[in-house]
Amino acid sequence: MSNKSMILNLFFFNPQGDHRFSWRHPLSPTQEILTLGYYVKLVQAAEAAKFDAVFVADHVAVWDSVASGLRHYANARLEPITLLSALAAVTEHIGLMGTASTSYNEPFNISRYFASLDYLSSGRASWNIVTSWLEEEASNFGLSGVAKHGDRYLRADEFIRVVKQLWDSWEDGALEFDKGTGDFADPSKIHPIHHKGTHFSVRGPLNVPRPPQGHPVLAQAGSSEAGKDLAAAHADVHFCFINTVEEGLAYRADLNRRLELKGRHSSDLKIITGVLPVVLEDENEEERRRQLEDSLIIDAVAIDLVSSYTRLDLTGLSPDGPLPALPDESEFDGIRTELALLKKYDPSLSIREIGRRLVKSSSTWLLIGTAEHIADKLSALYESNAVDGYNLMFPFLPTDFEAFTRGVVPLLQAKGIFRKEYEPGTLRDRLGLKKPANSFLL
Repeated sequence: MSNKSMILNLFFFNPQGDHRFSWRHPLSPTQEILTLGYYVKLVQAAEAAKFDAVFVADHVAVWDSVASGLRHYANARLEPITLLSALAAVTEHIGLMGTASTSYNEPFNISRYFASLDYLSSGRASWNIVTSWLEEEASNFGLSGVAKHGDRYLRADEFIRVVKQLWDSWEDGALEFDKGTGDFADPSKIHPIHHKGTHFSVRGPLNVPRPPQGHPVLAQAGSSEAGKDLAAAHADVHFCFINTVEEGLAYRADLNRRLELKGRHSSDLKIITGVLPVVLEDENEEERRRQLEDSLIIDAVAIDLVSSYTRLDLTGLSPDGPLPALPDESEFDGIRTELALLKKYDPSLSIREIGRRLVKSSSTWLLIGTAEHIADKLSALYESNAVDGYNLMFPFLPTDFEAFTRGVVPLLQAKGIFRKEYEPGTLRDRLGLKKPANSFLL
């Protein structure tokens, strides 16, 4: 199986769009973000455009440890698995990628949730694996603080191994439904896993038979050394931030080396990069757009975002002064991608200026231009083999998404690099990923 189509996912974290102040856009939804109808319209439109999946990011806390968090920041969103289960009933083809943390869940629950979603969607489920980094999240689960970066990834590795064993605990064909003999299932094909590890003790088996895909598609983001090692060991889809051919080819070569060390093949892992596509209708729109975006930003939140990303207390510092010395990556327990980005910024930039940049795009590739320009840029990176596709992180929903599907998608289809119709089969099949062998039969 080979993936002959560029991967395109509709990504959303803030339901109104990926710009941190998308909720302030004059055309952004308000109360609708808490209704099923809003998401049905978005995801059915993505399915009509033949997108591979909807990718729902998540946190398990409100960002309220800073003064501006509750007043100004868009803290409200629906739980992903619940939402995707509802969307499974009103879609037929599009993949359903939901975020769940290995730090604040148990393997049995997560394996059960995604196995159930895989059945309800006829093989379209995908788990986006995160380890979680916000301090606010830890305090919701009886913890005094976020675990160390390395410890989170060690727990994640064991967590994923247990989940996969639970998915394998029922062999295909274990269910018999023999009404004559009274045999519901064949006990010889159902296996306790008897896992006893550092973080988990799980007997098994799962009480959901093996999912249609064998394993729902495993997506993972995290470009630290530990993150890339976790992707190489377990992920089917790796979400990163790349915007040049040279960077992408080097990144792929690094991951291929790690895959080989894990006994896997380069074709076992698809690389998707985040992109913020902004389709301009005319030559004057870029300036109007910039003025609008600037007018939406509340500086207090922008500065608080810098503080959150750096884990530095900026209280008492002038927002027009420079950023203090940044922590060393090896000792940093936040998002290391963002830390690396901040270290690349011009040191003459003020805290306020840095905050405004983070609000607009952070480490994501901001791609602004005509539909033709955007289609050409996406095509060039994809055709170079630097990436397999994109998480489309539209700044404003639904307007930027509608402009993209109206203008860019037909151009990608005309180039022959994006599908006009869905291929048959599961999400795994469409992505060119083989069904995992059952570990109990190896």
